[in-house]
Amino acid sequence: MAHHASAEKRNRQNIKRRIHNRYFAKTTRNAIKALRNTTEKTAAVAMLPKVFSMIDKLAKINVIHDNKAGNLKSGLSVYVNKLA
Repeated sequence: MAHHASAEKRNRQNIKRRIHNRYFAKTTRNAIKALRNTTEKTAAVAMLPKVFSMIDKLAKINVIHDNKAGNLKSGLSVYVNKLA
């Protein structure tokens, strides 16, 4: 329980940020799943820049770590390049 005005404000900010971060993280996870479920190379190549952008934005605002973003992007690139 917050006993100071600044602590109460910090709690309000944290709640807003948590909701914001969860929304964007979930949206990005869904986009990654959609890309991994794609079996057509042309569709996957078209989706790749959008998914990369979403991942980069999450790393930029520290929702995910920079190295995790790099690992995700690398894995997705390998997947798309292996599609026939």
